[in-house]
Amino acid sequence: MNAAQDKKALRRQLRSMRSEMPAEQRLSLSERIADRLLSSEAYKNCDTVLCFVATDIEVETRKIIDTAFADGKRVAVPRCIFGTHEMEFGLIASMSELVSGAYGILEPPLSNELTDGGERSICVVPGLAYDESGYRLGFGGGYYDRFLSEYKGISCGVCYESFVVGRLPSEECDVTVDKIITEEKIIDL
Repeated sequence: MNAAQDKKALRRQLRSMRSEMPAEQRLSLSERIADRLLSSEAYKNCDTVLCFVATDIEVETRKIIDTAFADGKRVAVPRCIFGTHEMEFGLIASMSELVSGAYGILEPPLSNELTDGGERSICVVPGLAYDESGYRLGFGGGYYDRFLSEYKGISCGVCYESFVVGRLPSEECDVTVDKIITEEKIIDL
């Protein structure tokens, strides 16, 4: 098997494991991850938070987004660009602005102002799993790898501790994150 095939098989296995997590466990761990991220220097020193809107098997991000609004930070969420494997971040003033977009994921409307976050931003990055070098196994579209390859701020992968492994298969196009934040710790890379 090559790395792409290995990732596809591992992705199926991890999606199944995530789906089997009880909702209350996922939410409890997500709350602890959010608390750890929100108390980090990276968050305290940023003026813009780029953050995904969680699906049922991802680390829940609502607390991160709500706290960023309350702290007066600019908040942007991703929108997939139709017909490509790229995404952009649209600024939002509230969660109520979001509309169902690609893959049924909540996104900012097309009319919202875009941002790349800049150097004083953090990007909260989803992943099914991370490894100790900062590589991630995402959902297979390569959207975050393309975005992070040009991103100037601090990328923070959020993940349940039990989904951080020693080594994941990786390809040349994969981009590492700057930090991994779990319910137990922050790994600076």
